[in-house]
Amino acid sequence: MRRLLFAAAAAAVLLAGPALAQEDMAKPNILVIWGDDIGTWNISHNNHGMMGYMTPNIDRIADEGLSFTDYYAQQSCTAGRAAFIGGNVPVRTGMTKVGLPGAEQGWQQTDVTMATVLKSEGYATGQFGKNHEGDRNEYLPTVNGFDEFFGNLYHLNAEEEP
Repeated sequence: MRRLLFAAAAAAVLLAGPALAQEDMAKPNILVIWGDDIGTWNISHNNHGMMGYMTPNIDRIADEGLSFTDYYAQQSCTAGRAAFIGGNVPVRTGMTKVGLPGAEQGWQQTDVTMATVLKSEGYATGQFGKNHEGDRNEYLPTVNGFDEFFGNLYHLNAEEEP
């Protein structure tokens, strides 16, 4: 019986070690740079100087972290953002095309976003720039997981906002 208890205790200590060490590791920073109408070859990190574009600051960020180069682009900026932030096809959220200000399409209370998941893991979240995922109060980025937002809700009225 003592051997069994000792073996169980030893196994628990051995298995808990990596888990405890993992908890002590700092969470990585996550930065997503999203641009409309930017091809993968417009970033010098990806084109290796073949296109003549130089993006040294983005290159440095990519060199120091991870760079994701494969993504299925959607037919509109709204659909693309919804797919990325929501992690599913835009038809599930209803955000398949650019909506107009005041439209009923936007994040629902039951939708899980990248920001809500990251917040549940202790991250501070922010979105800066064009949002395009609904401008009614219930669709605002700060209601759907982002701690901070500074930007435009739609490009159609961008000159009216910061």
